[in-house]
Parts: sequence; C-alpha cells; structure tokens
Amino acid sequence: MEQYISLDIRALLSHLDKSGLLRKILGQLALDYEAAWHIQQAQPYPVALDTPNGKVVANLLAKRENLSLVLGGGSDAEIYTRVARAMENPTPIRILEKPSLKETSVDLYKLPILKFFEKDAGRYITSGIFIAKDPETGAVNASIHRALVLDEENLAVRLVPRHLYQIHRKAEARGQNLPAAILIGAPPIMYLAAAMSPPFGVYEAEVANTLVNGALRGTDSFLEGVALPIPTEIIITGEFVAGKRVDEGPFVDILGTYDIVRKEPVFHVESISVRQDYLYYTILPSGYEHLLLMGFPREVAIYTVASKTAPGIKKVRLTPGGGGWLHAVISMEKTIEGDPKNVIMAAFAAHPSLKSVVVVDTDIDPDNPQDVEWALATRMQPDEDVIIIRGARGSSLDPSADQETLQTSKIGIDATRPLHKNPELFRKAKIPHPE
Repeated sequence: MEQYISLDIRALLSHLDKSGLLRKILGQLALDYEAAWHIQQAQPYPVALDTPNGKVVANLLAKRENLSLVLGGGSDAEIYTRVARAMENPTPIRILEKPSLKETSVDLYKLPILKFFEKDAGRYITSGIFIAKDPETGAVNASIHRALVLDEENLAVRLVPRHLYQIHRKAEARGQNLPAAILIGAPPIMYLAAAMSPPFGVYEAEVANTLVNGALRGTDSFLEGVALPIPTEIIITGEFVAGKRVDEGPFVDILGTYDIVRKEPVFHVESISVRQDYLYYTILPSGYEHLLLMGFPREVAIYTVASKTAPGIKKVRLTPGGGGWLHAVISMEKTIEGDPKNVIMAAFAAHPSLKSVVVVDTDIDPDNPQDVEWALATRMQPDEDVIIIRGARGSSLDPSADQETLQTSKIGIDATRPLHKNPELFRKAKIPHPE
C-alpha cells in the first residue's frame, strides 16, 4: 500500500484522508483568489475543494512527513542517500498499452486553473511537469515550470536556464517547434524527481522509477518515443512555438515577493486528456509545498557534498524563513574542531544560491527556529565561529543581491559546542516524566 501511495495521487490523497489529515472545504469556491486563500489557510494540511470548473487538491507534499512517506521512509540520511543513488542509477519505465485517459476539448479555461495573488498576471498552472526530448541527442527531460494562461490554447512558460531551456534553444536554432507534454497530477514520486537536477541526459521519470523499485508505469501514446508516467490526472500535449515570446508575470516566487516580467516562450496546446472524474492538482506559490519541493533536492545535494567533507552529517534543512532556498541549517555529530567550517564551505559549493549556513549539534532540532537560536546564543562566539564571504555569486531571487551581477555576501556560523569545554555546561535541563 505504501508504494502505491508513491504511484498515484489518488492513493496518496486517500491515505491522507484516512489518516485524518485531509481538509475538505465545503461549497464551491471561485477560481480567482478564493480557492487560493483556503489553500493557504489550510497549510500544512492537504486540502480538497470544489470550483465551478472541477475539483482541486493542494498541499499534498506540504509536510516533510508526507514527502518521506512518498520516498519510502527512513532517516534523513537514508533518504538523502537513496535519492542520490537513484539519480546515478535510472531505471527505464515499462510501457502500458492503453492509458485510462480520455481526450477532451482544447480549452484551458475549462480547467480549474487558479489565480493566486492580487497582482498575478492571470491564472497559472503551477504543478505542470513539462517533458520534452532533445532534438539533437534524444535525451528526455522532465521539470516543473509555471505557465500563464494566455487564451484557450496558449501558455507563456517560464524557462529558467537549465535543461528544458537548453533543449528549447536547440530546437529554435534549427527553426523547429519543440513538441512537449505537460503532466498535472502525475504520480507523487514524479514530482519529487522532476524537482531534482540529475545530469543532463538522465530522464527524471527513470530516477523516480528507481525510487519505487521499478514499479512506475508509462505510456508513449502522447509524446513520440517518450514514456510518460501514469496514472496522471491530466496530460496536455502541444509545442513550444519557435521564435515566439510574450510577457510572463508578474508572479509570486518562493520568497513571497513578485518576480519580474520577462519575455518567455509560448506553448501552443494541441490536446488535453483527462482521467475520469479528474482531480486538478495545484501548488500554492511560496507555500510550504512549493518551498519543500524546491528545497529538498538541494538538501540532497548539500548532504552529498558535505558528508564527503566531514563525517556525522545527520540533517540538512533549507528553512521556510529563507524561502526553502537561501538559508540552511545542518546538524552533525562533531568529533573534530574545524569540521563545521568545512561543512559550511561544502554547503555553499553544493548550492551556490545559499546565503547563510548554520551548523548545529545533533541535540538541536534544525526544524525548530527557537532551538537553533538557542544554539547560536549558547554555543557560538562571533569572533571565532563566523565566516563572512564577500563578492560571491548568489541567487536572482534575493532582492538584496546585485541584480545584474548576482553578487552577494554570505555568512556561515558554527553553532556547535566547543569540544574542549565540559559538555554538561551546554546540556538542557529536563523534567523527569512522572511514574
């Protein structure tokens, strides 16, 4: 049953409902703002609601416990290691002949696509996994991108300079449109894989398949020569139109601020296919689910590099206050002075967007800001335990950084207990449990 939760969004939703975690909103909610407001208020709990255009679900992976469930459970270190190995050992997907989807009319306005914040440019698909094939190498890429609804048949898609961006540029250089598919409500394990950054040429769906021990199934009925993971609630097919750009934005990003307006590619929709009684899955911009999906793959990257630098790394957290992107807290069992500083430098190398890193002992809960602050107050000396790095490349999402060069300063803090001092000086008092 637990593995099936990873393979079907409906199975995950059912599990969360039976566990008493699912919040069900009564009545029919407007697509503009009202539905988004209820999703925001329900955080971190999963939510199901009705709109004039159909049923919407959200916050399915807004809690770390749910993410762990989809990944098969285990300690943080075990999960990080499992994910890192899966990216190195992708497993091809078995093809099913007849996927259970039915083609419907090509009209994006008939889908329950939401408008979230007051200054948004329009209604946005936020959970779309875009899948496309490199026109030169045949490599397949799957990644999550926001998409602004322009009209019934067209989307403006934000492409950051990563793999799909490169594939799109190659197709344009040839004067070709780029065929692609958009998956909405894909298997939950696919959302975690699509948020990762394996080497170019590694298909994220095959990473997902390794994580579920080869149980993922696919269809090649929608995109020629490409296995799309199923069951998926909605599959949209079409093409990126070569040479066509339109304004995309403003739109809220992970820090809860508005991203700038850019010229972005246009995706022309050719078909829309849905499961019976489909569920429209959406991700609240800057919500807990957005932060966790963005941050978790970077936690894996930091753990992988940092654990090679020093032993004893237990947990890595990209914190909600840092947008799941800019600030990290790392817990470790320190055995040698100086190791935390090496871990700090490893973290900056593994995730260049990081702006601050705090390293704490394993008796400090990195998910508890008060606990982390207590460690800073009792275990850190500013003149000995703080590293300042000037003129480093940071993140375009940080409004305080130089927006042209992306240069910023960075801070690392060793908030671990000094080994030469009596450990009892740093131990929190406990009240014994009554017999």
